[in-house]
Amino acid sequence: MRRPWVLALVFVVQFLCALFFVSDILASVLGLPLGPMPWELRELLEVGAACGLLLGLGLGLGGLALRRALRDRHRAEESLRRASGAFHDLLQERFAEWALTLAERDVALFAIKGLSTAEIAALRQTSEGTVKAQTNAIYRKAGVSGRPQLLSLFIDDLMRDDGTIRPQLSLPAPGEHRALPAK
Repeated sequence: MRRPWVLALVFVVQFLCALFFVSDILASVLGLPLGPMPWELRELLEVGAACGLLLGLGLGLGGLALRRALRDRHRAEESLRRASGAFHDLLQERFAEWALTLAERDVALFAIKGLSTAEIAALRQTSEGTVKAQTNAIYRKAGVSGRPQLLSLFIDDLMRDDGTIRPQLSLPAPGEHRALPAK
């Protein structure tokens, strides 16, 4: 089931139906006096309770639907964890490939996370000019012209469906900027 409120509603209906049958049996066994009730109403309540329990079976077997939903959630969380780990590994691989210094790695990571030059400078306790120089060095080493292209390199690698990592880019000549390779 894709809608949790439907599953919750089915469980509530099943609970109320089971409660009706259990309370009826307990009242009979314990000899609890129940107020007078027309037999037609009693029959309607029993048929309604039975239908409610059958409804739970018909809509995914209640507990099985919950177990499936929990399993799907676990798979999604595991996929996200793997993707996060793959992205981290990819970052480290590219940073090593481009021979980034430790400072450049920090700046590149912050830039990829979307922080501004001023925010990166504040976090690294350095000047904005230093961060700009480091980002220019990163872009040069990566063979890109700016932050969007840098990020697209990583997204491109993660979206590849053949399980391989793109080949290493040759570095451009000083002062030369290149477009990303076509697929």
